[in-house]
Amino acid sequence: MTLMTLIYLAAGLVLLMGGAEVLVRGASKLAALFGIPSLVIGLTVVAFGTSAPETAVSVQSAFSGSGDLALGNVVGSNIANVLLILGLTALVAPLIVSRQLIRLDVPLLIAAGLLVWALGANGVLSRLDGALLFACIVAYTMFMVISSMRASKKEAQAAALENPESDPAPSRGPMAWLWYLVMIVAGLALLVAGSHFLVEGATALARALGLSDLVIGLTVVAVGTSLPELATSILAAVRGERDIAVGNVVGSGLFNLLCVLGLSALVAPSGIPVAANALAFDFPVMIAVSLACLPIFFTGYLIERWEGLLFLVYYIAYTAYLVLYSTQHDSATLLGDAVLMYALPLTAVTLVVLSVRAWRTQRA
Repeated sequence: MTLMTLIYLAAGLVLLMGGAEVLVRGASKLAALFGIPSLVIGLTVVAFGTSAPETAVSVQSAFSGSGDLALGNVVGSNIANVLLILGLTALVAPLIVSRQLIRLDVPLLIAAGLLVWALGANGVLSRLDGALLFACIVAYTMFMVISSMRASKKEAQAAALENPESDPAPSRGPMAWLWYLVMIVAGLALLVAGSHFLVEGATALARALGLSDLVIGLTVVAVGTSLPELATSILAAVRGERDIAVGNVVGSGLFNLLCVLGLSALVAPSGIPVAANALAFDFPVMIAVSLACLPIFFTGYLIERWEGLLFLVYYIAYTAYLVLYSTQHDSATLLGDAVLMYALPLTAVTLVVLSVRAWRTQRA
C-alpha cells in the first residue's frame, strides 16, 4: 500500500503541474483574443474548471449517501482556498487585487456562505435548498459574462473614437479560439486526474488513522480537490497573470457553495445532513476567513507576503485542531482556546488598524 501511495502522489503532482501550465496558457490567451479581462476568466472559466474535482467528489458522495463527506469537502475547500492557496501564492509573489473583488465578488462570497449556513441551520440542505443555490450560480455567471461583454464593447468604441484611422486588431486565425479552448479542456482533464490520484492515496491513509468522514472531507479531500486551484494560482502568479490567480480562488469559492453544494443537495436521496459541530465551528471559520479578505485586500489592494504567511499559519492551526479534536487529543481544547482567545482578536485588531490607515491615506 505504501508503494502505491507514493506512485499516486508522484503521478498526481506531475499531472497537476502539467495541467496547470496548459490551463493558464490557454485561459490567458483566450482572454486576450476576445478582449475579456483576465479577472473575469479567472472568476468563471478557470475557477469553475478547477472546481471540477470538488463537483465530482461531492456529487458522488451525496448520491451514495455520504452527505458529511460532500459538505466537509465544500466547506473545507473554501477554507483551504483562502488560507492555504492565497497564503502560498502570496508567498511566491505578492498579489495585486482588483477593485471589483472588493466591491462585488468577495461580498458575494460572504453572502453565499451566510446563505448556506442559514439554509443548513435546520440540520439538512434539502433539494429545494439545492435548487435555490444552483439558480444563484447561474444568475452570477450570466451577470459576469454580460457585464464583461458590455465593458469590452465600450472599450473598443472608446479606442475607435480616440484613433479612428487605426487598423483593427490583427487576426490570429479563425480557429485560434478553438485551439485555446482545447488547451483549457486538456489542462482541466490533467488537473482532475492528478487530484484524483492524490485524493485516493491520502483518503486511504486518513481512514487507516481512524478519522471521520466529516474530518476527512474538511482536510484530506478538501486539500486534495483544491490542488488544481493551488497549482493554477501559483503558476498564474509566477507568470504574471495575478488577476487569474486571485479570481480563481474567489470564483472557486462561489462555485463550491452555490453549484457544488446545490447539485449535491439535488441528487442526495434525503438531502445533505448538516452536523451540529459543522454549524457551530466550521461554517463560522469559513465565513470568518472570507470576511478577513476584505481588510487584507483593501489595504493597498495588495496581498503581501506577510499576509500570505498569516493565512498559511492559520490554516495549519485549523487543520491541527481538526485532527486533534477528531482523535480526542487533550491538547485540542488548548489549541482552540489559543486561536479563539488570542490569535484571532490580535489579527482582527491589526487588520482594522491597517484598514483605517489605508482609508485615511486614500482620502488624503
